[in-house]
Amino acid sequence: MNDITLPKAIDNFIAATNAHDLNTMAAVFGDGATVSDDGKTWAGEAEIREWIQGHLIDPKVVLTPTSFADDRLVASGDGDFPGGPLSFAFAFDIRDDQVTNLAIEPV
Repeated sequence: MNDITLPKAIDNFIAATNAHDLNTMAAVFGDGATVSDDGKTWAGEAEIREWIQGHLIDPKVVLTPTSFADDRLVASGDGDFPGGPLSFAFAFDIRDDQVTNLAIEPV
């Protein structure tokens, strides 16, 4: 990672994403968490696991952080999808070192 210091929950999110590990990634999210991505919202563990599998693991996404400020991470994402690498902004809400809400949008 570039010399960017990230909160533990976000560092865990990046590491689990890049490891393509469903269980480790799911553990990053707290009870009742939500993810907003591609115009849809996934809520709760089962839906978030579905999102992780379909949006991060299956396309083998690897994230490289480029900047971080005010709980907003900008990262380059590459993987098995057309047009990559692409830049994404990840807006995190965090409680007790777990992600409670994540909103993703292209940059």
